[in-house]
Amino acid sequence: QVHLTESGGGLVQAGGSLRLSCAASGIIFSINVMGWYRQAPGNQRELVATVTSGGTTNYADSVKGRFTISRDNAKHTVYLQMNSLKPEDTSVYYCNAVQLSMDSWGKGTLVTVSS
Repeated sequence: QVHLTESGGGLVQAGGSLRLSCAASGIIFSINVMGWYRQAPGNQRELVATVTSGGTTNYADSVKGRFTISRDNAKHTVYLQMNSLKPEDTSVYYCNAVQLSMDSWGKGTLVTVSS
């Protein structure tokens, strides 16, 4: 079982930046995909960005050009650099990892962007 621990959320003004981190621990063989999702109150959880073990990235259209996902395979850690933040980016951000076709989720970290 993979355990995920997120950090880096907080309050920031519009236009500012934050960096989220997520470290995986536990029984790790080969984590194929790591990524970030977010869920605002009353909304469904949505994809923000993913990165494969080979470095292929995928982004939601709403964050392209502003957010950058990266991954340190040796440390089993994924990062999300968020720039030019907007109030609509306010959400709980969840880390996700896929290993052997099984999903693991972190508990989430709150990002609040004030206008």
